[in-house]
Amino acid sequence: MTTSQNGRTQSGAAFLPSSLDKRDSERREHYRRNLAFYNGEHWPGRTRGRERRLTFNYAKASVEKVTSYLMADIRSTVPPVDSSADEQERARRAERLLADIAEANSLDQLDFDSEIDTAVLGDGAYKITWDEERNSVRITAPDVQGLHCWWVGDDVNRIRRVASRYTLDPEEARELHGVRPAARGPNQSHVTITEVWDDKRFQLWAGDALVRDEANPYGLIPFVVYPNIRAPKQFWGVSDIPAMVEPIRELNRALSQLSMILELSGNPIAVLENVDQSQDIAIQPGAVWELPDRARAYLLDLLQGGGVQLHIDYVNAIYRALHDLSETPRIAFGDNRQGLSGVALEMELHPLLHKLRRKRLIRAAAYRKRNEIALRIHEQMTGEQLAPYRTSIEWGAVLPQDQAQIARQEIELVRSGLRSKRTAMARFGVSDPEAEMAMIDAEMA
Repeated sequence: MTTSQNGRTQSGAAFLPSSLDKRDSERREHYRRNLAFYNGEHWPGRTRGRERRLTFNYAKASVEKVTSYLMADIRSTVPPVDSSADEQERARRAERLLADIAEANSLDQLDFDSEIDTAVLGDGAYKITWDEERNSVRITAPDVQGLHCWWVGDDVNRIRRVASRYTLDPEEARELHGVRPAARGPNQSHVTITEVWDDKRFQLWAGDALVRDEANPYGLIPFVVYPNIRAPKQFWGVSDIPAMVEPIRELNRALSQLSMILELSGNPIAVLENVDQSQDIAIQPGAVWELPDRARAYLLDLLQGGGVQLHIDYVNAIYRALHDLSETPRIAFGDNRQGLSGVALEMELHPLLHKLRRKRLIRAAAYRKRNEIALRIHEQMTGEQLAPYRTSIEWGAVLPQDQAQIARQEIELVRSGLRSKRTAMARFGVSDPEAEMAMIDAEMA
């Protein structure tokens, strides 16, 4: 559905941003439920009477733990296409530019926050534009709850159109986009802005009023939209939250019940048998009761018969199911009581490692696309030649590493000519190997 200059689709039907309110309603509802559960809204309905509801937010803990493992030590590098001096210099300039863009946009923090959002909602996005004030590339992470995408036929990897919706107060709308809404009323506390992009045109709407309709200044769609985990043959992704919902709810219920039992056992219940009336029975410290014949009084022992241990065993079973379904073994939280290391530790963490590999495949493609768009836009705006825009994403190690042993291996590889000094330095996180080698040469001179 491509729009023409008068805001109509190729079929002639008028396009209005308000029509997006009914589009993807099921997807947006999933976002709302996942976000609510992540924020601790685990119990359905209202509390009944004196019902106890304990909430243990393992959803938040698990998402943030996986994100911490996933986002550790990410680097973008630009491998040269060939060994010529010009190509080596182009690759170095492109790599330095990406590092400058990352620093200017605080990408380390933006990527971490976006990854949590992606894991919770199920989808993530970046917007790459040119900032006229800073004269540089600007990267932001729009809320996917306001994004609508159209793709090419059955190829979900080729986006042909994106609509991005967000709200601004009237002052911001006027300052950012020159939008001047009508006199402010009770229902005009904000302005809904809709940006519609395809590779040829850009439209800006305020409400259902078309404000701008012009050629796309970049010649490409400046968005990267990617799933958390890809559902087979689907564009939109799958959140980490649904797999944990039932185990967490049952864990909350079981622990709430166990808490109530333990509280009652500390305040024991007095049981009177064969007593018809209780008017002369005083409930106070030191009270003496006179009971009729064949009557007896005793304290109800809720802990007898090992009943509490059954509850604890059940809680542990739920706990195990939760870790299995979230693919986050208990050892990932630092519970290494057996002192595992090496291959044994890797085997214990295998579920998490496989989960990270699936996510890294998707994130690497998204980050490469983001880098490509950033380099293309910089080239368009400055004239600096940066093609072919090819980058590589380097991921940090998940398991503890013996840095001394790795250093010895790198030294042998460099000495034998199987690896360059530049590559070896990049493995240890040196952002500018050329500058580092120049400093080394200067110190040794």
